[in-house]
Amino acid sequence: MSFVYEATSEQPQVIHADHEILVVSKPSGLLSVPGRGEDRTDCLIERLRGAFPTVLLVHRLDMDTSGVMVFGLTPHAQRHLSKQFEDRKTKKTYVARLWGKLEPKSGTVDLPLMVDWPNRPRQKVDHDEGRPSQTDWRVVRASDQETRVRLMPLTGRSHQLRVHMAEIGHPILGDPLYATGAAADFPRLMLHAENLRFKHPETGVMQSFTAPVPF
Repeated sequence: MSFVYEATSEQPQVIHADHEILVVSKPSGLLSVPGRGEDRTDCLIERLRGAFPTVLLVHRLDMDTSGVMVFGLTPHAQRHLSKQFEDRKTKKTYVARLWGKLEPKSGTVDLPLMVDWPNRPRQKVDHDEGRPSQTDWRVVRASDQETRVRLMPLTGRSHQLRVHMAEIGHPILGDPLYATGAAADFPRLMLHAENLRFKHPETGVMQSFTAPVPF
């Protein structure tokens, strides 16, 4: 069955704006940028362009993931922020609800990832050709049925958190690609970009922005 994109009516929330940067909370169910085809033009950056006509993309979140994103409002800010992401100078913290009880209380997943070409946009673990990918986790609370965790990606691969959690036997609840059965039967992907830290492109001061977890 082919995917039909129906963008959420929920609007992004502005967390911070100045003459260089724009920080927003993206709702789940909204593309970060336009997809292919006329039916996929409704997206976060287009919704922001009305109020912020100079908005420029720096990074993305998956359509199903909610939370903090930063945009540049000048070419200088875009370049500066993009370099921080590229050099892994930014710090990202996500909150997720996982299937089952994750133990121990903290750890690291270190599994190389690459695109699963016949099944795009899925990604897969590949120890021969995959790119190095690491995710730290810390359990917030757990029951026998599910675990709430904070996830700190050390690299920024596509679907990294989703694949890593599924590979260790604890898929993110509501994941349409990597969860199966009851774990997939949730109204949304239970993954939220809670906090983002980066240096302001003008002042060089490290700043931290948070979006409340909606689940």
